Amino acid sequence: MYDMKNLDKMKNLEAHAPEATKAFWAFDKAAWAEGAIPKKYKELMAIAVALTIQCPYCIDLHADRAKKIGASDPEIAEAVLAAAALRADGTISHGTHTMKGT
Repeated sequence: MYDMKNLDKMKNLEAHAPEATKAFWAFDKAAWAEGAIPKKYKELMAIAVALTIQCPYCIDLHADRAKKIGASDPEIAEAVLAAAALRADGTISHGTHTMKGT
C-alpha cells in the first residue's frame, strides 16, 4: 500500500475538488514558510509528528527535507526519541484510566 508513487494521484484531488485543493496547497505553503520558527525546526517537528501519527509518506518527505536544509543526524535522532517519548507518555497518562481504585 505504501508507495511514494501514490502521491502522484494527488492530481485526482485537484481534478475533482480544485478550489479546496488549491486552498490546501496555499495553506500548506504558508505553514512551511520561514517564520518565527525556522524551517529546519519545523521539519524536525514534522518528523516527530509523522512518527507519532505513523505516516510513512510524511516520515520520508520530512526527513529528506530536514537533511536538505541542514538537519544533522543527532538532531533527527533527538526528534525520533522525542516522538517515542510522546507516544510513551500518552500510554502512561491514558493508562491512569485503567487504575480503578487501586
